[in-house]
Parts: sequence; structure tokens; C-alpha cells
Amino acid sequence: MDEYPLIENHGLIGDLQTAALVTSDGVVDWFCCPRFDSPSVFGALLDKGKGGHCTVRPAHATYATKQLYLPDTAVLVTRFMTEAGAGEVVDFMPLTGTTVTARHRLVRMVRCVRGSMTFDVDIAPRFDYGRKSHELHVTENGAVFTSDGTTLTVHAIREPDDERLGQLLTGDHDLRLTLNLQAGQQRGLMLESAAEGPPRQIRLAEYEELFQATRGYWRNWLSTSRYTGRWREAVERSAVTLKLMTYAPTGAVIAAPTAGLPEQLGGERNWDYRYTWIRDASFSVYALLGMGFTEEAKAFIGWLGDRIAERAGGEGDTGPLNIMYAVDGSSDLKEESLDHWEGYERSSPVRIGNGAATQLQMDIYGEAMDSISFAQRHGIHLGYRGWTGLIRVLEWLADHWDSADEGLWETRGGAQDFTYGRVMSWVAFDRALRHAEFSGRPAPALHWSATRDRIFEQVMEKGWNEERGAFVQHYGSRVLDSSLLRMPTVGFLTPQDPMWASTLDAMEQELVSDSLVYRYNPEASPDGLRGSEGTFSLCTFMYVDALARAGRIDQARLVLEKMLGYANHLGLYSEEIDLTGRQLGNFPQAFTHLALIDAAITLDAALNRGSAP
Repeated sequence: MDEYPLIENHGLIGDLQTAALVTSDGVVDWFCCPRFDSPSVFGALLDKGKGGHCTVRPAHATYATKQLYLPDTAVLVTRFMTEAGAGEVVDFMPLTGTTVTARHRLVRMVRCVRGSMTFDVDIAPRFDYGRKSHELHVTENGAVFTSDGTTLTVHAIREPDDERLGQLLTGDHDLRLTLNLQAGQQRGLMLESAAEGPPRQIRLAEYEELFQATRGYWRNWLSTSRYTGRWREAVERSAVTLKLMTYAPTGAVIAAPTAGLPEQLGGERNWDYRYTWIRDASFSVYALLGMGFTEEAKAFIGWLGDRIAERAGGEGDTGPLNIMYAVDGSSDLKEESLDHWEGYERSSPVRIGNGAATQLQMDIYGEAMDSISFAQRHGIHLGYRGWTGLIRVLEWLADHWDSADEGLWETRGGAQDFTYGRVMSWVAFDRALRHAEFSGRPAPALHWSATRDRIFEQVMEKGWNEERGAFVQHYGSRVLDSSLLRMPTVGFLTPQDPMWASTLDAMEQELVSDSLVYRYNPEASPDGLRGSEGTFSLCTFMYVDALARAGRIDQARLVLEKMLGYANHLGLYSEEIDLTGRQLGNFPQAFTHLALIDAAITLDAALNRGSAP
């Protein structure tokens, strides 16, 4: 662990309650347990010396690596090639189901497929973000790491009469061994949290059953997709990635499985994304339903309905909804810094929790209402109690939509009258009116309609900057903001409106760099943080969608094809891309992958019909 791997040099595996990152040279350097937002067990991604890791790699000094997913699955294969032989490590996490559990399994099977290979295996957990010590107990069939009541058990995968191919080299706290394999030989290990018994010998038949069940689950799940358009491989990989970031017991979709990965190397823009943002998860409803994944969309709408019911009456000026929650729906996300960790490539502070959770961001009500309305059109309905809760939420919004807020990008430079927040408040009332009419539900339609119209008139008057010829980030400013790429998507303006065409042109001149799109210019609009950031991958896919809707089909297709070239070797995206093409920020990011799906669906339909949908 001498150097930090590139952020994009990782694959993701998971069991729908937690996940692990595996580098392209065989290191599990991020794994939290028992759920996505729990303390880390392996965290070398954020501190190579103190974070902990599980490494399986050739002992040979030089080797080449390749990494791939088994087709249509989340089973990851890392291949190693040397002059002496070739081998591979197959990594996956057996599914846990929808019942909350502390028991999670990570399987690592090592094979030699040609010649001979010697593998070094190093298991070095560091519990609670490396803040707690642990003990190691080695047995004939494996080992147990214990730390303050937490256990991680290592089971050996082999047949009882297999010859011993490994040599154990254990220290006081970590487990090290070597495996000497010839072509056709394989050995493996399974890491298990909260195991019910001691380390045991797992026979190949049991391993094969776990492997086939995991591979079969993913293939069966993906086979229900209705997407048959262009860019199918990228779209389906994005769908699997979104599914990997879904917490099965509640249906909540997290923003990313990582925390603290920098938006600027060496900078302070290092946030914890292991939570469910109302905005991001609401967008996922479009992507999921667009591909035919009804059950996932239904689960999230149910989770959202619970959040609405909990605080439908509102709490002061913070509103009836938080902008983000833990996967179980709790909202205490106190932010703290892990000062004992140096951070990825010394990017500090390393933050866990998220202080933005208490921000006021008015746009989330539009996104929530838009997703509920869209789900309704696909046969997913809120019950009567859900509807009455929504009415109370909209009553609060009718009194507060004109409030300054921190905006979509969670800036920490002070509240503003963000144009996007007003646009999405308009969406909230517009969709509520449509929802009520569609379902025949009682609603204060005249009040909602009048409020919707007032918001529209204000945005057209104050959100438009005549000198810039564009809608701007917040009232009274000249700053452009790519969040407004969604104005035609949500129907606030038609894609052919001259004011929108002018805005799109202005964004292209100021926010687009060789097809990649910045969120905004921090120098022109200070956000309360030092440093800069890369282009935002979500915004680039939103740009594709906006171009397609505006009838700029050839341009949209070129931007999409370029953007697909920035994916990592497995088709995964982090949050941002820097000027060198390197991925930055938390990885992989749900926002980016759901926007990829939306852009592909929109552009594919436009190409099929010869015009924008």
C-alpha cells in the first residue's frame, strides 16, 4: 500500500446492505459494516497506512492486471498475468435479503489458470475507521478478528483432503499467507461479519452454490429490464450500480458508498455521501421506471412516504423534509472529522456524517412530488394517509417557497434566492395539481394553482438576466448554473422557447469545456469553500438530455459518446472529472449513473423519432 490507487481503478461489489471497493490489482480498500454508513473495517482508500485492507495479489515483482464483471452481474473478476503464469481473483458478496442483519459475507476465490502463480494474501482490518484495536485468533480453518464486540471471521475455502498450498505468516494483529498454485488449482477465503460460529472449512460445493446463487440473482434481476435501445451495455451497468447502492430493507438509494474522496486533490471538498438524498433518490425513480424496474421504484416511494408522514406538519423554517437521511430513515447525521487519517492523497479533512443535512433546500419538494407523480402514472400509488401528508407538506411550501436557501449544490456561502429552487417549487405545485386531478383526490386546487402561477411569474421576472441572455443561478446575479438544464426536462419551459435556447447557448460558452460541464463557477459565485473542482459528470449527462430535447441531436450524441469514454474500465463513474480526465469525488456516484440512464433514454427516443421527445 505504498501509493493510492486512482479513484477510477476500482470495482464495486455488494449485498444490498453494504458494499466494498476492490482495486484493479486485488485490494479491498473500502468496506463498511454492517451497512453502507457504518464505520469502516477496511479503509486504506482514505489512509493507506492506518485504514486497513484485504489484499490478494501476485508475489511476482511485475505483473499486468485486467478487471471485468461477469456479464450482467455484480461478480467481479480481477486477472493477473506474469511471465510464469496467469491467475484471477473472483470477488462477490452473497445477497442478504430485506431483513436487517449484521452478518455479511465477502468471498474471494483465487485461481491459477495458466502456468504457476504465487499469491500474497494480507488481511489487515482496522475497525471503526482505525480508531479501535483488535485481537487475532488463528485456527486450523481460518481466523477471527475481534474488536470491542465486533468480529470478522476468515473461513478457508478448500476440500478436506486438499494438499496444503499455503504458508501462514501471521503477526500479532494481521493475517498474512502465501498461496502457491499450479494451473487448475484454486483456493479461497470468505470474510464474514457477525458469524455464528468459529472459522470453518468451506467446501467447493458450498462455494459453488453461493457463486451460482449470486450470479443468478443479478442475471435474473437485470433480465427484467425493458431497455433495448442504444448504449445498452452502459445503461445496464449503470442499473446494476444503482441497485448495488440500494439498501434492500428500506428501498433507500444512497448517493455513493464512499466518504471523504476529494473533489480536488489536496483540498477540503471531501464529503460523506453514504446517505440518501431526497433529490438524488427521487431522480432514481425516473431511471428505474424508465428501464422497467417497478419494485425498486415502489420501495423508494414507500420510503419517501414514510419520511413525509413523520414530519408532514413541518418543523419551523427547516421544513417538513430533511434534504438527506440515513438509510433507515433516521436524520442525525452529525458531521465530524477523522483527524487521525491523512485522507486520499493527503486530502483532508476526512469527514463522516454530513453537516449539510440541516440545510434548507427548497428544490427537494419539487423533486419528491415529481417522482411521486411519475410513479403514479406507472401504477405506484400513495395511500390516503400519504396523500393527506402531502397536502400538509404543500401547505408548508405555499408559505415558504419564497425563502432564501442554500441551493442544490449545498454551498456553504450563505442562503440565496436560487432560481432552481423556485423552479422546483413550481414543479411541486404543478405535479400536485396533476396528481389530484388524475386520482380524483380532494385538494385546495385554486390555492395551489395561484401559488404555482406566482412562482412562475417571479422566476420569469427575477431569474432571467437580460444582459446575459440567460436564466441565472440566483436572483440579482450574473452567474450561470447547470442545474437549470432541467428547466425543459420538468416542463417549466418548452425546449424550443427562445429564452431557453439563449440560456443553453450561454451555458455552452461558459460552463462547457470540450463537452464536459461544470456545475457553476466558484470564483464568480463564492461557495464558502477553498479551492476549485472538476467538471460534474451528472451535469454533462443533463446537458446531453437538454440538447436532445432542444433538437440538437448530433451534438447530443457526440457529447454522450465523449462522456462514455470517461467511464472507468468497468463502466463506472465518480462524481467529477478533472482537466486530465481523472475521476474525482465519491465513487461510484448514483447521481451520475441515473443521469446516464435518463440521457440515454431521451437521446435514443429522439434518434428513433428523428426529433426530441
